[in-house]
Amino acid sequence: MKRSYEIDMCNGPLLGKILQFSIPLICSGILQLLFNAADIVVVGQFTGSDALAAVGSTSALNNLIVNVFLGFSIGCSIMTARYYGAQKWKDVHEVVHTSMLVSMICGAALIVIGIALARPLLEVMGTPENVLDQALYMRIIFVGMPALMVYNFGAAILRAVGDTKRPLLFLLIAGAINVVLNLVFVIVFHMGVAGVAVATVISQCVSAVMIVVCLMRSETVYQLCLKELRIYKDKLIEITKVGLPAGIQGAVFNVSNVLIQSSVNSFGSLVVAGNTAATNLEGF
Repeated sequence: MKRSYEIDMCNGPLLGKILQFSIPLICSGILQLLFNAADIVVVGQFTGSDALAAVGSTSALNNLIVNVFLGFSIGCSIMTARYYGAQKWKDVHEVVHTSMLVSMICGAALIVIGIALARPLLEVMGTPENVLDQALYMRIIFVGMPALMVYNFGAAILRAVGDTKRPLLFLLIAGAINVVLNLVFVIVFHMGVAGVAVATVISQCVSAVMIVVCLMRSETVYQLCLKELRIYKDKLIEITKVGLPAGIQGAVFNVSNVLIQSSVNSFGSLVVAGNTAATNLEGF
């Protein structure tokens, strides 16, 4: 039985359903940009230009590393939608449990990659010396990668069955928590960019918990049972065939952003800070 928050894309006129599906996605993107802007405002106003430069100098590199793994969530969404539309419930179950376990493995791999490569890569990018130590808050961000992966893979599953409303709600709650914690950690505890990073990790953990609880309580074919988490080889191959090219495509795009950021870094921390603010505005 179709739930009220699901959209049946297999029957009836499509235009209204496409709009109903897309608008929460658009709002999710705008919300993410607003929360990122709030991070930048807090850092810029209460910590200084060097801290703002530290945040900006890592974003392109962070996206380059993460996008390869996030591509697999696209494969997860497509395969879930394919089997859900075909009413192949056993295959949906296997894709869901394979995807969620893969998300945890990807998150764990990102912790190792991020912590090990953060400083060498930032140095190669010519990150100004006066912001390099602060820029290593990137290592804190990567500690939260398992939560980020779990949320994105879980949201991909929900969107695959036409549910874009609950991922938006979870993002709204987590984003609001992030903004409040930014203010507390930066203004009250004077933690600087480390406070922003810790706030981000906590908010990501909150969103991951909400998405997992949602899937576990969904009394449907895509219900998640933690005891049944395992990798089904054929499903992993199918997800990889779709997700790996999507991840590489995103990474290739971000290679150019890394090169641009490296050029900006050569002008010093003040220019990096200004570019950070401008890039965030450009996102809108």
